[in-house]
Amino acid sequence: MTRARLIAAACILMLAGPAAADEVHFLNGDRLSGRIVGAAGGKLTIRTEAAGEVTVDLAGVRTFSTDEPVTVRVGTTTLRSAVAPGEDGRIRVVPAPGAAPVSIALRDISHINPPPAWKGSITVNGRATRGNTDTAALGVSLDAVRRGERDRLTAGAGYFHGREADPDSGEERTTTDNMFVSGKYDYFLARRLYVFGALRVERDRIADLDLRLTPSAGGGYQWFESPVFNLATEAGLAWVYENFRDGSDDEHVAGRLAYRTDWTPHRSVRLFHSLEWLPAAEDPLADYNLNADAGVRTTIVRDLFAEIKVELRYDSIPAPGSEPEDLRYLLGVGWSF
Repeated sequence: MTRARLIAAACILMLAGPAAADEVHFLNGDRLSGRIVGAAGGKLTIRTEAAGEVTVDLAGVRTFSTDEPVTVRVGTTTLRSAVAPGEDGRIRVVPAPGAAPVSIALRDISHINPPPAWKGSITVNGRATRGNTDTAALGVSLDAVRRGERDRLTAGAGYFHGREADPDSGEERTTTDNMFVSGKYDYFLARRLYVFGALRVERDRIADLDLRLTPSAGGGYQWFESPVFNLATEAGLAWVYENFRDGSDDEHVAGRLAYRTDWTPHRSVRLFHSLEWLPAAEDPLADYNLNADAGVRTTIVRDLFAEIKVELRYDSIPAPGSEPEDLRYLLGVGWSF
């Protein structure tokens, strides 16, 4: 009976075949299988069943492969792709879904699976006129994102102030005074599917809005994610609270539909667009908020860039005496980090 059981177990193992694993090929002909943990400083770390984590010099590696996507950083470019073996001293990765594989030299790899780091930009927008009109405006905005293996944290903030002088009396009045702070957390249940929680806080004194508070939650789908093209769509629920300067308050439950996308057709040019629609649950066609932006960013030198952007903020039921639409055309310069 014992012999029969041993034979059956051996047959099952033979039919199951070897488990998928990453594999490192060395210049001396040796091979090492396991799970590639990361690489930094010219060292490659692989976790094996027999010996635990093993660190080797990349200089002694001929090539390697992975059965799951890993994050590969080459200079300032970060790629996420499964790795296929290449020629001596090289690997092959797919830079974007559907794109042709590209070959990367092992000596050019600075990191594999680097720890999550914040990436983003600071942008300054300004405008001034003199002569028949005397106006001045200045704005600053910050956006940042930290992408982990299973999650993503996004933060943003901005402030814009403008004034205008009467050509006859010289008396100045404020024409723009608004700010916002936002934060969002995404947790990936699968490679593309995620759930999110977000919070946005706004103030616009010209629109007589002292406070708009919008927490929201829901789910999203990351259709594309690469250094070249990104597209995500989201759906969920939000609670919108508005406090106007005249003392009136408005609060309601709303749906949330949103998408965001960006495309880098050239390494020095990036186009971006996002839209968020918040229809009230009771009357979605008459009571809603709409936030949208679109723009293009071009590199001046290294991390310095110029940006042209259009922003739309629409509140279908604004404060009494205020317009529902705020449309801004912004020209600025910024720094990426």
